[in-house]
Amino acid sequence: MQKQGVAALAAYRPILIAAMAGWALDAFDFTLLLFLIPHLKSVFAVGLPAMAFVVTATGLAKVVGTIGWGVAADRVGRKLPFVLSILWFSLFCGLSGLAWSYASLLVFRILFGLGFGGEWSTSATLLMETVPEELKGLASGIMMLGFEVGFLVAALCFRIVFPVLGWRWMLVLGVVPALFTLLVQKSVKESPVWLAGRREKKPRAALRVTPAVIQGWALMAFLNFMSWAIFALYPTFLISVRHLSPAGVFPFVAIYSVASIIGKPIAGRIAAHFGERPMLVAYLLLTIPSVLLYTLNASYLAMVLGAVLMGLIPNSIFGIVPMYLARRFTADTRGLGIGIGWAMTSVSVVAPYLIALVTPILGLGAAMATFIVIGAILSVVTASFDAERFIPAPEMAGNVA
Repeated sequence: MQKQGVAALAAYRPILIAAMAGWALDAFDFTLLLFLIPHLKSVFAVGLPAMAFVVTATGLAKVVGTIGWGVAADRVGRKLPFVLSILWFSLFCGLSGLAWSYASLLVFRILFGLGFGGEWSTSATLLMETVPEELKGLASGIMMLGFEVGFLVAALCFRIVFPVLGWRWMLVLGVVPALFTLLVQKSVKESPVWLAGRREKKPRAALRVTPAVIQGWALMAFLNFMSWAIFALYPTFLISVRHLSPAGVFPFVAIYSVASIIGKPIAGRIAAHFGERPMLVAYLLLTIPSVLLYTLNASYLAMVLGAVLMGLIPNSIFGIVPMYLARRFTADTRGLGIGIGWAMTSVSVVAPYLIALVTPILGLGAAMATFIVIGAILSVVTASFDAERFIPAPEMAGNVA
């Protein structure tokens, strides 16, 4: 009888840990800046739209990086681009701590974005091609909780490091993920599916853009538009609107992150049991009323419940994203296909900039809520279409990593 659940994933521990930890370190480096936006506005004498544009520019650079690393993953294997992308974004996050002007910070973060785009797409491809089909939902959920771990550690650094050492040392800490590549290089094996394809020496296939592929790419854009609206300016909202100190910000980010850590594996199991489409539609519809407690009610209880609901519902959807994207492509184009899909998430990073632009009219809380709802509506419409018949048959996987 096939082993089930977490126990069955024990055989794939090295790649599962590497994928989750890589995503956590990626998120740590990225979200460090989000906690510093209110402070850096004063340091560089710029407004909220200018600082939000740094986040948007980082995401747009991620488009180029994600597609480039995806092409490399199809040509040279999944493991080497995984390692190199981590080294790249670690270097430029650290250099961001040396920024002497707004322009230099913007350049360093754009260069950071080129590597930021590669880690997730390569590690997700490697993981989904290593674990067997029946475990992909759970593995996907466990991998994706890495973002909240990184977000939580960044919040902890803001709580402990920023008041003592300042913003520069917070960003310099971003070089730490480079050490993680030693673990990846030593313990993680190449994708068995990619290796099998290379041994067969088949001619390189063209990427087939089916309705299922278009749906996957579109959903990544809309889901992430919603996600950027949820978390990118959340620390700024807590500091500037709710007037919380670094110590006061940490509990809410912790609540949001822990709820997501709990919710993502659950979302993966629900999708595996009931199907991706019903799970997505239900979660997205529940997101809309949850917004009322997230940024539109100033009571402490509402803020706590809002953080719980945002972490547990919309953010947990991302627990199924690696599986959702990976199965829409055949092995020989999966790196590129997932890369383009993840690049679509970068296009949606325009959300924080748009929120910043309308904040003088609506206020930051209402602006965030508006764009969260827009993203949820677009996502639920996209997810509702049944494209299952256009999804290719799964390849054999499951060689122990």
